[in-house]
Amino acid sequence: MSTDKIYNLIILDESGSMSSIQKATISGFNEVVQTIKGIEKKFPDQQHFISLVSFNGLDIKTLLDKQPAASLSPIDEKTYQPDSMTPLYDAIALSVLKLKIDVAGIENANVLVTILTDGEENASKEFSHAQLNNIINELKNLGWTFTYIGANHDVEKVAHSISISNTLKFEANEQDMALLFHTEKKARERYSEKLSNKVEDMQTGYFDKFEENQDSANA
Repeated sequence: MSTDKIYNLIILDESGSMSSIQKATISGFNEVVQTIKGIEKKFPDQQHFISLVSFNGLDIKTLLDKQPAASLSPIDEKTYQPDSMTPLYDAIALSVLKLKIDVAGIENANVLVTILTDGEENASKEFSHAQLNNIINELKNLGWTFTYIGANHDVEKVAHSISISNTLKFEANEQDMALLFHTEKKARERYSEKLSNKVEDMQTGYFDKFEENQDSANA
């Protein structure tokens, strides 16, 4: 049996505006890790690795680098400390370009990129909007899947402007964050099920149906 290798890259906003939902974000990320561990057990034909990159105006930090999901420990408030501004373009571009090099030549490699931010770009110095858009389009042509989860800005407009169609909106409070990560969990499980079933289109419809359920819950 050939094993699919799934590289889960999570790019997490650590700017100051995330302070009010720090605990909910930490809890949510730890839930994602548990979800991925459960997926590995459910689908023995898959091997999952997790990369976590946090970003703000002070630094873009690689907290986890292609770590096997089974060996991961939870993150905490020492690991994730929101501060400063939002270099969104730099964080995405640097993270995905590094991973592109790392997975080049690996057989049966699949990449799922999750971007979570509560604000728009305001501090990048290395990459422009146009450059990032070109990078994402190139990687999508290689079969990568991108998702964009956001609050406090026009999420769909920003995501679509960098060629990301899988979007999810949330309000920056603990209750909505819990619902967000529940929705993300279901979508991630379905992604792995589609991969196991050799579904051809892995790039679109990541949040379909689940986003409708979230909207109904917020109504």
